[in-house]
Amino acid sequence: MKRYTGRVLKNMATPPATRKYPFKVRDPFEDYRGELVNNIDECIFCGMCARKCPSQCITVTKKEGLWTCDPYACVYCGICVETCPTDCLSHEKAYRQPEVQKQELCLKGEPPKKKN
Repeated sequence: MKRYTGRVLKNMATPPATRKYPFKVRDPFEDYRGELVNNIDECIFCGMCARKCPSQCITVTKKEGLWTCDPYACVYCGICVETCPTDCLSHEKAYRQPEVQKQELCLKGEPPKKKN
C-alpha cells in the first residue's frame, strides 16, 4: 500500500493527459481528412464513389436521386473524393460532432435529365 501513495499523490498534482472532448478540441493535423461532405447540387449520381469505396459505406440511387453515407462505417480514406468525376465530394477539416444516436448522412438531389 505504501508504494502506491507516492504515485497517487503525483497523479493528483499533475494535469490529466487527456482532453475533455468535445469541450476542448485540438486543431486538426496537417493532412487530416475530416467529415465527408457532398455538394448534392453538383452530384450526377454516377455511383463511382459507391463502387470505389473500400468500406462500402456509400449508397447511390440514381432514379430517386438519393446519396447516403454511413459515417460509422467510413474509414475516411479519401478514395471517393479522388474518384468523383464532378468533384462534388470533399472532406471538411473539422471533427464530427458526437451524437446520441447513429444516423446516416442521407442527401436527396435532382438526378440529371437524359439528353435526347
